[in-house]
Amino acid sequence: MLRSADKLKGLVITATDGAIGEIDDLYFDDEKWTMRYLVVNAGMWLSSRKVLISPISITRVNEPTYQVFVNLTKDQVKNSPDIDTRMPVSRQHETAFMDYYGYPYYWGGPYLWGSAAFPATLAMPPAVESQIAAAAIARDRETALHPDRHLRGVDEVRGYHIKANDGEIGHVDDFIVDDEDWAIRFIVIKTGGWLSGRKTLVTPQLIKGISWNESEMLVDLSRDQIANSPEYDESAMLSDVVARIRRDSAAPS
Repeated sequence: MLRSADKLKGLVITATDGAIGEIDDLYFDDEKWTMRYLVVNAGMWLSSRKVLISPISITRVNEPTYQVFVNLTKDQVKNSPDIDTRMPVSRQHETAFMDYYGYPYYWGGPYLWGSAAFPATLAMPPAVESQIAAAAIARDRETALHPDRHLRGVDEVRGYHIKANDGEIGHVDDFIVDDEDWAIRFIVIKTGGWLSGRKTLVTPQLIKGISWNESEMLVDLSRDQIANSPEYDESAMLSDVVARIRRDSAAPS
């Protein structure tokens, strides 16, 4: 199901033995355009510490009840590695996190999640010691082959200027995520000011890159193409909006 990243914020992460906290942000990588972690404010029971939750552990998203269910216990989350969510998450932080939970590294393999197309596939039962040792060797090899790369938070990128091929037009407003594989399907662009303006969607395939220093997202379209693309209406059902936009975009001019 397609979901707004902005509307995922504030949902409660519910472990097998109780609530952990609320989603505060989401981290994505701009190579495969996939949400890799939920940043969760664990509240007073962990002294307001923020922790990472991987989509690998998610079993169900129930937006009407404001809950995301995970197959973890509160103790597992409590004892997970400390990661400073105020700083970009490095590959070293990720390996510590993945090793703690026994997850395979997503950056090694041909699919969106390394050896699997969907993160839920990687949530396997605990392995025996020989399997753990073999997996550790494989992960070390994968890390050596794939150099350090920083992840970025949705909150950081929201508001970045949109730079088309012929100049600036609008800013990043939101991301549309598929909660089955957690891929980013669309970036929501707002072509006016913060308090007004028209919203439209572009696919990650049209993103040429992100300039972190300039706070810009570079889009391989003209200003007119973005301005004249089908409008994104947040009040409508997201699936209906996407279907209409795809239909309108495919129609001959």
